Amino acid sequence: MWVEVKKANNKMIAETWKELFEAENVPTLIQPTSGESPVRELTPYSVYVPKDKKHIVDEILRKL
Repeated sequence: MWVEVKKANNKMIAETWKELFEAENVPTLIQPTSGESPVRELTPYSVYVPKDKKHIVDEILRKL
């Protein structure tokens, strides 16, 4: 099961979060939040990680 850990204003920011989490070996999924086409760069996104890895992301975010 995937849980949302961040919201991003656009695709570029969502991809940056994804790269950060995946650098720590946390699988990450990004999805547009509004149901709009993912082709649009300014669409808001949600960042998801597996529920069992959320504690790792919480620790990463705490250190930022």
